[in-house]
Amino acid sequence: MAALTDWARTLLEGRHYATLATQNADGSAHLTPVWYLFRDQQLFVGAPSFRRQVKNVVARPTASLLVDRRTPGGERWVSGAGPVTLLRGDESRTIVAAIQERYLTAAALADPRVGRGFAGADDVTVCIRPTTWRSWAAADLDAQFFGGVLGATPDKWFRPVDL
Repeated sequence: MAALTDWARTLLEGRHYATLATQNADGSAHLTPVWYLFRDQQLFVGAPSFRRQVKNVVARPTASLLVDRRTPGGERWVSGAGPVTLLRGDESRTIVAAIQERYLTAAALADPRVGRGFAGADDVTVCIRPTTWRSWAAADLDAQFFGGVLGATPDKWFRPVDL
């Protein structure tokens, strides 16, 4: 397994949205936008046990998670793929709480509607133990082919994307 680069580890440790990929019964990919936690070389995603991604990993216990940053001229991504374990009970609740603390404000966590609502929604945790890491950075392409000009003046080269 390739080691994570420093920038890939930093990206994973940051607060970003991610895309979870699981495999449907017909072999197609099921993609879900998620919040996540990177800890101890593992990727964690909370989920309701009735959702398709959970049913998929019960039947086919493997998944991938992609985290990316889409700043024009500074795009980069890292993905981890490997076997999955489903965590339940207290272990799952602890990880789900850590994920929610990364993405929700203190006010949201303390609000009885919002905090309890989010806490009750995800009753299992998908734990991916990546055996494969992949990554890409526009800066590498820029340095190799364009001498760094794209990243230095991205507004000159790239149109803004819609939010």
